[in-house]
Amino acid sequence: MATCVTTQFVGVGSVHPSPFAIGLSLAKRISAVSVQTIEQSSTTTRHAPRYKVLLHNDDFNSMEHVVQSLLKTVASLTVPQAVSIMMEAHSSGVALVITCAQEHAEFYSESLKSQGLTSTIEPDE
Repeated sequence: MATCVTTQFVGVGSVHPSPFAIGLSLAKRISAVSVQTIEQSSTTTRHAPRYKVLLHNDDFNSMEHVVQSLLKTVASLTVPQAVSIMMEAHSSGVALVITCAQEHAEFYSESLKSQGLTSTIEPDE
């Protein structure tokens, strides 16, 4: 007594005898029907907006006080850098002290103000 099992494969479009009956022929047809999985991984890094800390010239503080205040407030500055910033503010009216995240910029500006200097922050473009 022989039995015949039929299996229908979606996408093939016809009824085929069981894999036992057709061997490799069915395997070839099955391999023609495939499922593709497309994975997309999207990793975007957002940087915090950056702000410029500006030092404004004034007629009240000595050049030495300005340099010392810059060095005390922004520890990463060297003496030549602090002198250069002071001279830029003195000659042009305003100088860029540092560009950093908003929270740090606010801290630096407030620290300079607490030492009697005029400082503001603005978004870096």
